[in-house]
Amino acid sequence: MGKLQSKIALITGGNSGIGLATAEEFVAEGAYLYITGRRPKQLDAAVARIGRNVTGIQGDVANLADLDRLYAQIEKEKGRLDVVFANAGIGNQVAPLGSITEEQFDLTFDINVRGLLFTVQKALPLMQKGGSILLNSSTASVKGVPAVSVYSASKAAVRSLARCWTSDVKDRGIRVNVIAPGYAETPIFETLDWPKERFQAVKAGITPTIPLGRWGHRRKRPPRLLSSWLRMTPAMWQALSFTWMGELFQFDA
Repeated sequence: MGKLQSKIALITGGNSGIGLATAEEFVAEGAYLYITGRRPKQLDAAVARIGRNVTGIQGDVANLADLDRLYAQIEKEKGRLDVVFANAGIGNQVAPLGSITEEQFDLTFDINVRGLLFTVQKALPLMQKGGSILLNSSTASVKGVPAVSVYSASKAAVRSLARCWTSDVKDRGIRVNVIAPGYAETPIFETLDWPKERFQAVKAGITPTIPLGRWGHRRKRPPRLLSSWLRMTPAMWQALSFTWMGELFQFDA
């Protein structure tokens, strides 16, 4: 029997990258899964790839009406949620101090913080006792990387939210934990609109700071960084299997 047998799960941003890798793993472990994404074509492709026990719902986590529509459909079809992985986020608003714009700040925090907050809050009426909420942060939240201060701050906020939420929902038996992945070559970097040479130069500067000296990469399939870690790390499954609370699980390559 799979570790998520008969569980109803939601992954926002489950149409690519770490979200898609996790979606494949969740279904393989027995969950019925809902995934969201902003781009319908990419969302449809992800549903086709996963192949079974999955429903894709187009929407933007920064749009509260989209979240209301998402949870109305889940309530109508399944009536509950056991696992929420608030994964959707962006990292393409890159600028050093002195060049940061109001638009860059607002867009990053609208999705990475505001969108995550209301993803979780609006899920609560459907969450069951013993349920698990998993938030996606980043190792960037604790590293001083040039030009990514706004993104890093948004991911640090995720950790702070989790600490408080653990106390808010503990009496309902709901657990809140955070993962902080390191650098991986996921589609988030394609949104930077950088020349290939610039990306390679930035990557070369970052790589020596990674303990294993390499990035996670997509190979021939979408990235399986998180799903591989799920297989290898019992603590992560404990976070999803409803025994850990308020923890930060950090992994880097």
